[in-house]
Amino acid sequence: MDVKSLSTSRLIAPSGQALLIFLLCVLTIGAIAFGYTSGLAIEQFGLLLFPLFTCTIISALLGMVVIPLLNRLKTGQIVREDGPQAHLKKAGTPTMGGIFFVPVAAIVPLIWSNFNHTKSISPELIAVCLVTLSYGLIGWIDDWQVLRRKSNKGISPRMKLTLQIACGVLFSWWLFWHESGAIANISLPGGLVLPLGWLFLPLAVFVLTAESNATNLTDGVDGLAAGTGAIAFLGLGAIVADSPDLAIFCACLSGGCLGFLVHNRHPAKVFMGDTGSLALGAALGAVGLSSGKLWALFIISGVFFVESLSVIAQVGYYKATKGSDGQGKRLFKMAPIHHHFELIGWSETQVVGVFYLANILLVAIAYLSR
Repeated sequence: MDVKSLSTSRLIAPSGQALLIFLLCVLTIGAIAFGYTSGLAIEQFGLLLFPLFTCTIISALLGMVVIPLLNRLKTGQIVREDGPQAHLKKAGTPTMGGIFFVPVAAIVPLIWSNFNHTKSISPELIAVCLVTLSYGLIGWIDDWQVLRRKSNKGISPRMKLTLQIACGVLFSWWLFWHESGAIANISLPGGLVLPLGWLFLPLAVFVLTAESNATNLTDGVDGLAAGTGAIAFLGLGAIVADSPDLAIFCACLSGGCLGFLVHNRHPAKVFMGDTGSLALGAALGAVGLSSGKLWALFIISGVFFVESLSVIAQVGYYKATKGSDGQGKRLFKMAPIHHHFELIGWSETQVVGVFYLANILLVAIAYLSR
């Protein structure tokens, strides 16, 4: 069997449904293993498992109602002409799918935490939910402008970045004030602690902005952002289990992503759009900052980081090699890097499957080294 035929076999290129089942099994086993290895009491054993399943079911069911509505509203995706040619057939697939799973993942933990604890809902959980919805709103505005103008251009990059930074500044200031500056002591491997003081504020804004844009860049192949997001959130939830409200929030986001993946797996019936991708990145960043687990967040976000780095490297290399004709060389066939793999012959499901495995490995490393 030659290389080409091997790459198109079902073993190497699984179906979207197979990837969904694989991810469901991994997340279920992961949630159960966390409860077992952490020695949680029976009433806490399902800290991640039950919210995960609840939001998975709610998001999947909501998708059955919302996706036909998005189709009737003609919210079809505008596909880039300079992208992989195989993606041109995706034109017309409804986007803005974040509107049915992000709110679920932000509201359910508030209800769940209220029933699970005798104390009131923690301010950190409320703040994290608000940040998630705020970035989701920024993404929705951008998606709406794309649809209204019927082009790939929504709000200007400068306006989008300004809104992201503004939300990040508000959250960072609140967090710094609420924690009386203690949150500025960043824990590093080896028991090291980095006291940042006021420098925590620009770092926090950078984390939120970078995470949201990184997940946005990752959303370019069916099931990629939703699946890697589900893995990242469950892993982060296990790591921040000493803050039960934040752990529940992460489990709900993981379940929301999984429920969305029911409709977004290859071939996708809906895309999350900036409405979903910006919200996912902001939620990861907000939990990492609120829990003081920035190093774990960095490891867990490795896939998103590489996606962002590939774009930066592509642009930098092109400018550095620009000749007298105004043309430069490309480091990758196309960036973000998932498109590079597509253009060298990988199928979408091959790309997604490899990225899932990479993210699972990163989560395991982050959890074991916490």
